[in-house]
Amino acid sequence: MQRAAALFCAFGLLGLSPAVAAIKVIDSRGQTLELEAPAARIVSLAPHVTELLFHAGAGDRIVAASEYSDYPDEARRIPGIGNASRIDVERLIALAPDLVIAWQSGNSPGDIRRIESLGIRVFTTEPRTLESIGELVAVLGELAGTAARAGPAAQKYADRLAELRARYAGRAPVTVFFQIWEHPFMTVNDRHIISDVLHLCGGRNIFADNEALAPTVSEESVIARDPDVIIATRAAGQTSDPFVRWRKWPQLKAVSRRQLVAIDADVISRHTPRLLAGIGQVCESLDAARH
Repeated sequence: MQRAAALFCAFGLLGLSPAVAAIKVIDSRGQTLELEAPAARIVSLAPHVTELLFHAGAGDRIVAASEYSDYPDEARRIPGIGNASRIDVERLIALAPDLVIAWQSGNSPGDIRRIESLGIRVFTTEPRTLESIGELVAVLGELAGTAARAGPAAQKYADRLAELRARYAGRAPVTVFFQIWEHPFMTVNDRHIISDVLHLCGGRNIFADNEALAPTVSEESVIARDPDVIIATRAAGQTSDPFVRWRKWPQLKAVSRRQLVAIDADVISRHTPRLLAGIGQVCESLDAARH
């Protein structure tokens, strides 16, 4: 779980100059990051990070962002810096950022180490629960000096999430195969934030016990666990049927009962407040499967 706690140390309280306040946060690796002043030049190494910075009121501080940083629309105008798995480190250095915000499980550990070895500060993110998204919005606001906007945004998200948890509490359990990729089949385990979405809606992830965060699974293993519902992500503009291989198995409960659900990848796979829309779609789908 992303427990990035923002701690402000007012130097005046320590008998030092009150003119400067240090920003101290703990990232997803458990490492402490300190800034003498809010970051004015930020590089985002993942699309969800870019989106979270806009939610935190810090979009105008992003000097470069990774490929697929396309939300909100303003993000499309930000200069590119490579994709999440391969960052153009030379270009990043030339931009002279005072803060790089990375995705712990999505960016290359080698890229992160190289950036840090050059003396550039890196803050890593890895939201594992739905609550941690609101916490992260608030922390990014502290890092960027936009807490006045980030705080209310984080609270609005937290309030809406609490409403959804209350609404869907106590639902009868429904087993789910959540398909994040088709060739090969990939899913998530219980430590992934998507599993928290399933839990909220009363779903049980049939691969919750897998050791890998996003494991590759066989067709046979899904058939053996015979889920009540199969949910697949669908990219914007995708026209192909993500369930074509499952329709060959009419004995599967999800197929025979027509519980095959496609969800926009952007509202379920990105660790941002847009997950609230994804939660609504998942919960409605599982409610339909109960009837």
